[in-house]
Formats: sequence, structure tokens, C-alpha cells
Amino acid sequence: MKSIKNHLSLVIALLSILFSMQIFIIVERSIEAYKENLASNYSVVIVSQKKLSDTNILEINKMISQAQELSPDNVITRLNTGMDSNNIEFLKLTLPKFYKLSLEYYPTPQEIVVLKKDLLQNKFITKVEDFAHTHDTTYKFLLLFKGVVTVFAFSVFIVTTLLIFKELRIWQFKHSERMSIMGLFGAPVWLRSAVLFRLSIVDALIASAFAFGLFSYIASSQWILEQFEYIGISVVVFDPLNDFILLLGVAISLSILLASLIVLGHKEEV
Repeated sequence: MKSIKNHLSLVIALLSILFSMQIFIIVERSIEAYKENLASNYSVVIVSQKKLSDTNILEINKMISQAQELSPDNVITRLNTGMDSNNIEFLKLTLPKFYKLSLEYYPTPQEIVVLKKDLLQNKFITKVEDFAHTHDTTYKFLLLFKGVVTVFAFSVFIVTTLLIFKELRIWQFKHSERMSIMGLFGAPVWLRSAVLFRLSIVDALIASAFAFGLFSYIASSQWILEQFEYIGISVVVFDPLNDFILLLGVAISLSILLASLIVLGHKEEV
């Protein structure tokens, strides 16, 4: 019973690390998907004294993916107070040209400043509307959310790693007498510590299997999928191949590393 309890403690600790790690990955993917969604809806409007070709506009900054000329009809309709057709046509010719610029990706506030500066260097462009205030607010919110999740994941990693180290240390004390006897008979360090490494690797495999089952269930949850659909993004919650290999590698590597540190510490004490 005590053996199962000790195994369970180590498995839960490892599972906590894997859980926080996968949550961080999901948040990272969600933010990137949301930024792509924002990029498709975000645009910059420029005013030009003369008609500009798409090529001229695209050459201004590599961030610009598409340029679309806006029709002046809406402006003329608001200004129309009984003008005849000749005056309307003349007004169309004299009005400045308006263009909506789509971007390759959702830019940082610094990139928006550079883009605006590049656009205004064109002698025909007189005004750039980049909606900076709304953009900055959204971008800062994304950074804040990512920062909070990062701090949470890092805190869980540190605390849980210490718990795993302590648990492995307890197992070392339980088998210290046997390890010392084996040492007296000339057994190498790796053989004396085989039980500790076996424990850490087995529990890492168990924790990884639990993580696989847990995130496979979460990834197939209709409620989770509906939440992502509600905010207009599509996110891979759990990749059964790549994500599992990553989680398994982290669990085994961390367990072996902590076990090795304990073994080296024990070697120094002898």
C-alpha cells in the first residue's frame, strides 16, 4: 500500500508538470490563432492625393499583403445635396484616393509605428489611419494573458520539481542500506541506483500515459471546441503524436535528471 502511495505521489507530481506544460502550449497556439484572426480583420486606411497602383503600395513595406481602393460613393452620397451629375463626376475626380491595406500578420505596436512612418514617406500619401489605440489595447491584453499563464506554468514546474526531488530522496533513503551493501561488494553506482532509476522511468511512463488520456479527452470535448468556435479560432488542443512525444520526453528526462542528482549527492556522502 505504501509502495502504491509513493508511486501515486510521484505520478501526480509529474502529471502536474505535464498538465501545466500542455496548457501553456494550448495558450500559445490559441494566441497565435487569435492573432491570425485579428490580422485578417485588422487593416490600415491611407489617403493619397493621386491613384496608386497595388505594386507601388506593396513595395512600401513587406508587411502589406494587399491593397484595396475604397469607393468614394459613400462619401459623395453624404455630401450630395442636390448636385447634378457633372458636379458629382467632378467631385469624384477631385476627392483623394482611399485605400484599405491588409497585413501579412498581426503586428506589434512598434511595427505599426514603422509601417506608418514608411507610408508617410510616400509623397502622395497624406494621412494614415492605423487605429493605434484599439490595436495597442488588444495587443497588450494578449501579452498580459500570455504572461500570466507563463508565470503560472513556471511556478507549477518549480514547486512540483522540488516535490519530485523530495519523493525520490525518500525512496533513496528506503534503499540506502541495500545500496551501501552493494557498494561494499564493488557494485557500480548505476547498479546500486537501478531501483531509483527504474522507479523514476516507470512513473514517468505512467504519468505520460495519464496525460495522453486526459488531453485526448479534452481535445475531443464538444464544450472546449465550442469555446474556440465562439471566439472564431481553430486550435489543436492535443496532437497525439508530436505533443505526446514532447510530454513523454520531458517526463523521462526530468525524472532521470533528478534521480541522477540524488545519486551523485549520495555518492559524495559515502
